[in-house]
Amino acid sequence: MGARELVVLGTASQAPTRTRNHNGYLLRWDGRGFLFDPGEGTQRQMLLAGVPSSAVHRVLLSHFHGDHCLGLPGVVQRMSLDGVAHPVVAHYPASGQVFFDRLRHATPFADLADVREEPVSADGVLAEDPAGRLEARRLSHPVESFGYRLTEPDGVRMLPDRLAAAGVSGPDVGRLQREGELRVDDRTVRLADVSAPRPGQRFAFVMDTRMCDGVPALADGADLLVVESTFLSADAALADRYGHLTARQAARVAAEAGVRTLVLTHFSQRYPDPRAFEDEARAEFGGDLVVAADLQRVPVPPRAG
Repeated sequence: MGARELVVLGTASQAPTRTRNHNGYLLRWDGRGFLFDPGEGTQRQMLLAGVPSSAVHRVLLSHFHGDHCLGLPGVVQRMSLDGVAHPVVAHYPASGQVFFDRLRHATPFADLADVREEPVSADGVLAEDPAGRLEARRLSHPVESFGYRLTEPDGVRMLPDRLAAAGVSGPDVGRLQREGELRVDDRTVRLADVSAPRPGQRFAFVMDTRMCDGVPALADGADLLVVESTFLSADAALADRYGHLTARQAARVAAEAGVRTLVLTHFSQRYPDPRAFEDEARAEFGGDLVVAADLQRVPVPPRAG
């Protein structure tokens, strides 16, 4: 299996700071790359992180506020400059098509990238990607916003002791996985006899939203959840007014949803000390917790069991 990790390109909400770039997140998943919410400066952050434009296979915008999309022109133009050979699929709220068009063609350039537009207009499955099933769920923000979820197909884990007892080895193991059963001498060995279920891993991306049904639906059982926590609880009224979550709300959802690794991000510049987000989240969530920093790499946790 190839690398599975989140590359954090930026973590600031609304306005960048001296230490935080606008949003940007690249999920690397077995050779596939999912670029979420490329805010202003994403192209340069990718260079600093050692991520080439060719690493991106899908671009996913949660919504069209500037801190989540103003980096798109630079990323697309860099893809053309670098001669990225594979198609790149773009997902974004369909209601913002006019904004996508402006960003996609913001300046004159040699437009050579194969960008394929697949706007999102409702909850549901967007694609069966080689990495897994990609879904969207509507969120609650002053402009239309969607969250995204990637689910790897369930599989099986071969059990060496049972394979040995059944007399299956070498190329026959692959045949058994492909065909479901195998004749060994005078016996039939079935895949279920020598394997155990292996649930697919799950990733969720929940950006600008107040609490709504889409948040726990996206987070449910996620191995890695990236979620906005713009405000602290002392400013919960502001969070709700402007369509955001607090760190405590995000952590409570993660705990109730059985999330394994929680990544908090999209921090308001009003809070100078990121430890406050960790302290607040720890009151609700006991799993692996990351208060994201620019250029940080967060691995998808190993499979349980």
